[in-house]
Formats: sequence, C-alpha cells, structure tokens
Amino acid sequence: MERTFDALVVGAGYAGAVCARQLAEQGGKRVLVLERRDHIGGNAYDCLDQAGVLIHQYGPHIFHTNDKRVFDWLSRFTPWLDYQHRVIANIPDNAGGRMTYPVPFNLTSLETAFGPKEGKRLGDKLLAEYGAEQKVTILELRQNADPEIAALADYVYEHVFVHYTMKQWGQKPEEIDPNTTARVPVFLSRDDRYFQDAFQGMPKEGYTPMFERMLDHPNITVELGQDALKRLDVSGDEIRVDGEVFDSPVIYTGQADELFGFQFGPLPYRTLDFRFETLQQDDFQGYGTVNYTVDQDYTRITEFKHLTGQKLPGVTTIVKEYSRAFTGQPGETPYYAIINPENNAKYGQYKALADKFKNLHLLGRLAEYKYYNMDAIAGRALDLAEMLLTK
Repeated sequence: MERTFDALVVGAGYAGAVCARQLAEQGGKRVLVLERRDHIGGNAYDCLDQAGVLIHQYGPHIFHTNDKRVFDWLSRFTPWLDYQHRVIANIPDNAGGRMTYPVPFNLTSLETAFGPKEGKRLGDKLLAEYGAEQKVTILELRQNADPEIAALADYVYEHVFVHYTMKQWGQKPEEIDPNTTARVPVFLSRDDRYFQDAFQGMPKEGYTPMFERMLDHPNITVELGQDALKRLDVSGDEIRVDGEVFDSPVIYTGQADELFGFQFGPLPYRTLDFRFETLQQDDFQGYGTVNYTVDQDYTRITEFKHLTGQKLPGVTTIVKEYSRAFTGQPGETPYYAIINPENNAKYGQYKALADKFKNLHLLGRLAEYKYYNMDAIAGRALDLAEMLLTK
C-alpha cells in the first residue's frame, strides 16, 4: 500500500469522491478508493429502473447551495438542469376530502387552509406585523399577543410539523425537542420553492455520471464491492492496511462506531424503507415530492420524472418512504443520526479513538455523526483535501 498509493479513501459518495479527486488532481496523489457497495455515488446514486425511469435508489436528492465555490467545482463534472424544488403537503380536509398546499407553510398555504378571504386577512395581519419575505418561526408566532397569530402557530404545528416528525423520528409529541419545534418556519411570501438558495438544480445526465467523471482520473483507483473494514486495522497504535503499516492519509466516510468494532455500543440512526411503484400513466401527482404530514404510514411520495426532467410518455415511477429505527441488519442503510447529548457523548468516545491516529480523518454524515446537505459535504471534502495538501 505505501509503495502503491499515497492516500486511502473509504467510500465513494460525495465525501470520498470529492476528496479523492482533489488529492489526485491538485496534489498528484495516487488515491485508492474502497467502496462497499457495487456502485459509486453513495446515497446520491441514480439509475434507470426496469421501466426506463431514472430513479434515485436511496431517496430523492435535490442539489441546492449558496456556496459558489462548491457549485463551480461540481459544474466541472456535470451540466445542470434548472430545477426549483417545490413540495406540497397533502392532508385531510374538514369535508372528508383532501387539500394540498405548499410547504414550508406560506401565504398561499394560508389562503388554501383558511379560504381565500380569511387567509388573505390573516396574511395581511402577519405582513403588517413581521414584514414581507420573512421566515417567522412557530415560537415567534406563539409568543405574539394576538390570539389569532398564536392560533395560526398551533395550526402549523399540528398540520405541518408534529405528525410528520413523529413518523420521521419515531417520537411522541412530548419527546420532540422543543428547540426543533421552535424553528419551524412560516414563510411570509408567495415564493413556493422549498429552497431559496442561489444555485439549484439537478445534474442533467444524473448523479452517477457526475461521479463517474469525478473519479475518472489516472491517479484514482476505485475498487467496488470492497468491505474496507476487512482490510483496515485500527486496533493497534498504527493504522494497518492489508496487514502493513500505512502512514499516509486515510479518509474514512463510513460509520465511526463500526470502524472501532462498536466497542462503546452502536450509535442510533433512523433508516428508511422505500417502496417503488411503476405506473402506466404520464403523471401521478404533478410534483416531485408530496409530504403526507397528518395521516398515512409513509412520510412522502416522490415522483422522479418531475425531478429529473425525463420525458417518458405513458409510464412513471414513484416511491413511498417509511421511516423506522436502524437495527444494523444486513441491507439496512443508516440515514439520519439521532443527535442528542447522550448520543453526542458516545460519538465523542469514538472520535477520541480516531484522534489517536494522526493520519486518520473522519469525513461525512456517518463518520462525523451529523446531518449535512450534499453541498456542505462537498465543501468539507475540498477543505480537508486542501489541508492535507498544504501539510
């Protein structure tokens, strides 16, 4: 290993692929990338299903960022499809039917939920109180002396937030962190985009081709279907790879607890079950994502053709998402760290073990036990590569 490669990267998702490319291209480093799955791209991996629909196998991934450096860097490997993500909530109405309105809850949502006349009156009251284009949190609304504004906060909590969060995190209302509840926004605007970032879009040909180009460099060797933990030994004072001491950088993007044999116990995660359905029709729901915030066992339905812009008449593929506790069984994927003081303290024990190795670098959602958007991971990978090359 020492004679053949200058760096080892474990994982070929955003964290690993971006870091590997930067080390190989800017530093001339020979990089070995080990990926446990049979494909690159991590959870952003996309592919054609049997019907020819381009799907995101691990759930929808929508790229958005205000970081021009990251956007420009990724743009070297893909042209972009201009896509502005819009999400609607689908909830039961009082007449036994269903209604839909944009989320985050905004002025349009208000008029749909309360009727055009009453909704506009309440909206005008909010605009007079807080100003246009503001995101006002539930906490701020609840603290308002006007009982109508406080009641609106309760409506958003009940119809947009609490039941959805219970499904997503497997919690009862009293178990949900009040700080999280307090941050839920009402957007005083008719801008119904889910994100307002400066740069938004989808890789025009898909995420997987973007990663293929990113990893296509003479200094990068990618090995798929490789369980790096069978080759990476951190049990001693020095890192060993394939039985030999490896003093060069090791960038690890997998689970920190698994790297160290779960010796302090497993870190809790939420996982997702995906149920894909292919339908013989042009369109199913008219939007990329519809959230079921009050009823249904699933949290949302995604219809991929709306995300990707794919033109494929007469057929469409949707996926329903079901959230549950991660158990570590084969085939499960840890998606969301359950961040609280107890779990953070346990993660700190694993981080202390990693810090004993001067050449081991934990990078990414799993390795750092944090929630990061794709652009943030790419930015962190660029920063780490720069730090390593500067050293």
